[in-house]
Amino acid sequence: MALGIDEIKTILTEHGLIQEIVSGEDVSFDEVTYDSRNVKPNTLFFCKGNFKPEYLAMAKKMGATGYVAEQKYDEGNGLTQIIVNNVQKAMSLVGAAFYCYPQNDLFVIAYTGTKGKTTSSYFAKSILDNTNNNKTALISTIDTVVGNEPSQRFKSHLTTPESLDIFNYMRQAVDNGMTSLVMEVSSQAYKKLRVYGLHFDVGIFLNISPDHIGPNEHPTFADYLHCKEQLMVNSTHCIIDADTDHMLDVYEAAKATTDPDKIYLFSRDKKEFEDVQIDFNFSSISDTIDSNEIRVVANSEKAKKMNVEDDYKIGVVGDYNEANAMSAIIASALDNASAQDAKKGLKDVFVPGRMESYKSKNNGTIYVDYAHNYASMHALLGFLKSNNPDGKVIVVVGSPGNKGLDRREGFGKALTESADIAFLTSDDPAFEDPKDIINEIDSYINHDKVDVHIELDRKMAIKKAIHAGDNNAMIVVAGKGRDPYQKINGVDTPYETDPVVVQNVLRGIDNE
Repeated sequence: MALGIDEIKTILTEHGLIQEIVSGEDVSFDEVTYDSRNVKPNTLFFCKGNFKPEYLAMAKKMGATGYVAEQKYDEGNGLTQIIVNNVQKAMSLVGAAFYCYPQNDLFVIAYTGTKGKTTSSYFAKSILDNTNNNKTALISTIDTVVGNEPSQRFKSHLTTPESLDIFNYMRQAVDNGMTSLVMEVSSQAYKKLRVYGLHFDVGIFLNISPDHIGPNEHPTFADYLHCKEQLMVNSTHCIIDADTDHMLDVYEAAKATTDPDKIYLFSRDKKEFEDVQIDFNFSSISDTIDSNEIRVVANSEKAKKMNVEDDYKIGVVGDYNEANAMSAIIASALDNASAQDAKKGLKDVFVPGRMESYKSKNNGTIYVDYAHNYASMHALLGFLKSNNPDGKVIVVVGSPGNKGLDRREGFGKALTESADIAFLTSDDPAFEDPKDIINEIDSYINHDKVDVHIELDRKMAIKKAIHAGDNNAMIVVAGKGRDPYQKINGVDTPYETDPVVVQNVLRGIDNE
């Protein structure tokens, strides 16, 4: 692939981004990157984010022949200079062109929501793999899948990658024969312009509650909501869980750019809104720790035409996953999935790090789950408590450093509501002292209701929690799922993953 300077000029001019271009004629670039470590000969380098001039110097030394930035740098003298007023927007637009607009060759389904994005994405992929013979790509918090070979599936570093990476993954997916893509779109993706210029075939708004609000994320809840609503503004079809808070605000955002006939609303309850039709209702047929099944009913004419009214068994338990399944049924139907495709996909689905259960001989059942904010923790612990009112709920949890500061109070609240014993531990402390994070969570827990233990070593905290359980206990290891790293002082420090730690502890107990 190559991209010429004239095409770059045209694209950036159309969007009013150019300040100045210093370049020779007939210049073209064979590579694009924002990471100086990945520069190859004849690369166009983007000076974005936490940029330092020495990165440009390194890029030049490695063979970069041009750079895009919001100001000139002496380190770039002799290179083609493309000076813009917003480098993130420029990077997304140029990236799409460099990779030959791969989104046009994919049916793209995008999810946003405070909780449920990852699970819903796996649900939709599992359904569509039955429809298109395993030609569904995935960009999620857990995994990125661009093909069906083992090397084409790898761990993700961001919920929504940088724009250049998104278009690169899309191009690989298309070249590998994928026809659909399911991806998560975080609020930060819009805040940081990672999906600038992208239009989605289907955008799904699951829910919203306070999260990601802090000095390095969203300054206010209003900003958080606004960023999430941008997915509705940039989608051909919109799907909204009508049970979400601020539903009418979300619906109005969708209507701003989308024909109401292409907006689908669903609800667990028969909610009524003035001048707003609820297209689908779902209800629980089975809602236990061992079984999850829903019944889907279509209300509107456009909903009935989709032919998805049926009963569906869901391979992941938890009543909070029923709405996720409903969203995936509708989204996949818009990509030509049948009810039978959805029934098989939902029944057989596996979501890494989501309600993975491990039964011990004498210490209860251990659940590994990615629950990482108040909304998800409240739903998970509430579900377990209601299914086992006489057994203890034991929770291992921490909170990340330098982001999502409101989560700490949320964890304290959720533990007070539904936990009997809590082991507070480390979870990606970043540049904060993990003890300070733990103490903050602890300050929000009612110690008259919850027996709290502090153990900084996450592996030891998991071991102690399992040993604290009896036959009726439900032990939740929350937050990290299958994440193989602890983020400590800017370093991704290898970590065995919570499922591996749990299985190792259980093997030790069984051998005692």
